[in-house]
Amino acid sequence: MRFRRKQSSEEISGFLDEGTAVTGELQFSGTLRIDGSFHGSIATNDILVVGEHAVIHADIRAGELEIHGRVFGNVECKRRIEIYPTGCVTGDVQAPVLVITAGATFEGRSRMAKETEESAASGTLERGLVAKE
Repeated sequence: MRFRRKQSSEEISGFLDEGTAVTGELQFSGTLRIDGSFHGSIATNDILVVGEHAVIHADIRAGELEIHGRVFGNVECKRRIEIYPTGCVTGDVQAPVLVITAGATFEGRSRMAKETEESAASGTLERGLVAKE
């Protein structure tokens, strides 16, 4: 399983391992990887990685989201959502960039979010829906 796109300098700030079950509101900064079960809500401006064994029942607001496991709930990201072949999303998603890799499952509505003032000023935001094989 591939962890991060080409950014080897990023490290995981936190980890909820397989077999862990958490209920509540989760807020964090940095990169968090969840491989267990989570129920509630998740909010961050940074990166959330949903591992292959993860089952998440939550509304998620994040900067970036990598989905290798199962997510049930609405998702809103400032920069990017990527659903990998083992990933499954049931709910509505909103992001400037949505990547759905062949084999991934997505049931819901998608909406291309408007650029944020910050990304529009830098001119670096990539916009689009990408289907990968």
